[in-house]
Parts: sequence; C-alpha cells; structure tokens
Amino acid sequence: MSAKKIQTAFICQNCGSQSPKWLGKCPQCGQWNTFVEEIIKKTTSNTIKVVNNKINKPQLISDIDYSNEKRIVCTDNELNRVLGGGIVPGSLVLLGGDPGIGKSTLMLQFALSSSRKKILYISGEESEKQIKMRAERINKESDKCFVLTETSTQNIFQQIKLIQPDILVVDSIQTLHTETIDSSAGSVSQIRECTAELIEYAKNSDTAVFLIGHINKDGAIAGPKILEHMVDTVLQFEGDRNHVYRILRSIKNRFGSASEIGVYEMTQKGLRQVNNPSEILISERDEASSGVGIAATIEGARPLLIEIQSLVSTAVYGTPQRSATGFDTKRMNMLLAVLEKRCGFRLAAKDVFLNITGGIKIDDTAIDLAVICSILSSDMNVALNTHICFAGEVGLSGEIRAVNRIDQRISEAEKLGYKEIIISKHNKFNNKGFNIKISKYSKIEEVFKNMF
Repeated sequence: MSAKKIQTAFICQNCGSQSPKWLGKCPQCGQWNTFVEEIIKKTTSNTIKVVNNKINKPQLISDIDYSNEKRIVCTDNELNRVLGGGIVPGSLVLLGGDPGIGKSTLMLQFALSSSRKKILYISGEESEKQIKMRAERINKESDKCFVLTETSTQNIFQQIKLIQPDILVVDSIQTLHTETIDSSAGSVSQIRECTAELIEYAKNSDTAVFLIGHINKDGAIAGPKILEHMVDTVLQFEGDRNHVYRILRSIKNRFGSASEIGVYEMTQKGLRQVNNPSEILISERDEASSGVGIAATIEGARPLLIEIQSLVSTAVYGTPQRSATGFDTKRMNMLLAVLEKRCGFRLAAKDVFLNITGGIKIDDTAIDLAVICSILSSDMNVALNTHICFAGEVGLSGEIRAVNRIDQRISEAEKLGYKEIIISKHNKFNNKGFNIKISKYSKIEEVFKNMF
C-alpha cells in the first residue's frame, strides 16, 4: 500500500492567501517572498471543544432581546474607557505591542484585580513560577484567577470545561497550536485556526477572550491581516521602553469609539493608571521659554492639554530641514506656507523642528493655532504667556476655523488652571459658567498682534 500523500499549500505569511505553487509576489497583498509551504491536512480526531449544541434559526431583529447583556466593568478604569465602557461578554480582544512594553503585566494585573469574575490566564511563554514571581512583584493576590501553562488548544479546552471561566486571557496567540493543522506553532495557518476555535468558543459560551499578539518588524500585529478582521477589538500598547509612560490605544472597536486612549505609568509595582494625562504631557518649567505653546486637543472622548515645542534656526547647509515628531510633517509644511504667504514671515530659509511632548501622536487639526504660535515664538525668541492655551484650526487663507467639542476643551483648560484660551470667532457654545477668559479671533494676524 502506498503512503497517503501529505497535502501542502503555499501560504502568504503577510495576508494568509493560499496558492498551490510558490509565487515570488503575493497577488493579494503585493508583498515579495512571503510564501511558505505549510501542511494543511486536517484531522478530526481528539478535538474537544466547549460549545453549546444549539441550532441557530433566523429571527426578526425586533424580537431579539439583548437587555440582559451587561458589560463587565473591571477595576481598571483606563481599560474600561478604551473598551467603550467595559468588557462585552462573548467578545474577542486582541492586544498588540512591542516586546517588553508591558502587555503581559497589563493582562496579569487585570486578571488579579478581579474579585467577582473567574479568570483563566493561559500562558504559552512563561512557567507558573515566573507568573507567580510577576504577581508578587506587582503585589496582588486573587482567589478568582487561575493560571494554566499550555500551548495545545485541545488540552486548553479540556481545562476550560472543568473551570468554566468568565474571562479568558491567552498569552500569546502565536504560541498556541491545534492538532487539526500539522504546521508549526506561529505559522499563519495555526494562528488563524486557533483564533477561529477561540472565536467559536467565545460566541457560544458568552465568555470574553483576550489575546496577546506579537509585533513584527514593521510594527503591525504578527500573523495574517485577517486576524484583525476576525476579532471584535484591536488594542495597541505603545510607548518607549526608556520612558515610564505607556499609551493603550484602540485601533478597532465594534462596541465603542475607535479613537480612545488610556495612559499608564510603568513602576516597580506594575502599571499605574494615569487619570489626568494632561499633567504628564505638560512639563513643569521654572521660567517661560520661547517656542513652547499649549494646545487643547481631544483624543476619543477625553480632552487633553498638550505641550508643543518648536525650534526655528538658520539653515546651516543651505537646504532648510523640516522635522516633526508626533505631528504630520506635511501639515506643518502647509502651516509654514500659510505664515509665509499670508503673514509675511520669512521661514523658507530656516530650519524648523517640531515636537509634541509625552511621545504621543496627534491627528487633531485643532492644534494648528498652537503649532503656529510656538513656531513664531521660537523665530522671534519671545516666550508665550504660560497661562494661555489655544484651540483652533488654521485654513489656507489664514482664517481661524471653528473646532468641535469646544466646551470640553475650555472646561479642561479651566480645570488645569489656565487663565485664557484663544479660539475661533466662529465657534458657537454656551459662554455662561466658565471662569476662564475666552478670546475669539477670526484671522491669525489678529492673534499675532495681541500675542507678540
């Protein structure tokens, strides 16, 4: 008898598309040299899944009752905010981030902080003793947190059947493997199949599942792009390992805003929630210095006050440099062109460097006015008043345009002790109840006459 032929296929490691033969360039995502041969033979033996044997039938949308579906509110307020108000039962959350940024610490801290819900923490990267050492370092104990070190999904589902957890944490999805696929752990096929099994379990049992995912060299979550489409929420844990502050950012969220951020501080005892990020994004200075402007911005539903630093100097090598950190360089060039054309400032022959402190990236156009004022402050070497902040978008004709949710921006500036906020003349809001001076302008020329 001849041996049964092993079924293989070439699978793109970037997008997950299959091909019967090797291709140099993937026709789906256009990447080169991403096809790897993998065994795709499926077996049906020894598969244990925790599912309800129910047959779904079509229902009228008006007859579907979801009033009993309540979010699980955890003790981590920052995580609650980023998820849109708590954890939705039966949802899948994918958490990505650079190595050593604190993903495992964040999830273990969350698992140990639960006092009512039963949580199963599955680790394929660390032993029980290593997890216990980390738990002692962050100084938390829990009688609701179970730890399992296992990589086989068949064995994991056996333990899930015994424990019946309310929330499942998997660290990390790249370490799991299922017997239904013969390829090695971490391959596109294994990641996709393991995630599909966990999705089936989560939806049928109403158990929330958190998956930790690795990051590739391009900064995207490793594995096929389809992984991000399969899950309900994608979170990114960002920050510099050399700095203490971390930002938890929502990239995709089916149950809330996809532009929320949560801020943490990495300490010896784990991650500390930062309830007022404006305090860390604005540096404490003993005296006023030129090139510094304060902008009132909005990230998701949260108002923030950020510090914008500019440095304008004569171009040494003839060709002026333009560099921006945390801000769109093309937009900075546009604002410089507006200053050149509409206001007559000669900045074409000067180097301009821009930095948003705290290591965060801002896409809000309402910080345009603060960017322009900080650039001119550095150019003229005149310090701006430290008790003034800005909220306004600048148009190509030099007009100051209205921005959204101005009430929240004014309220945040007042709360942090600022005496004056400069906004657009076209902003409509209720002026009563604010104890901060609100100055309205329609053109950037008017702002310069009053500021400088």
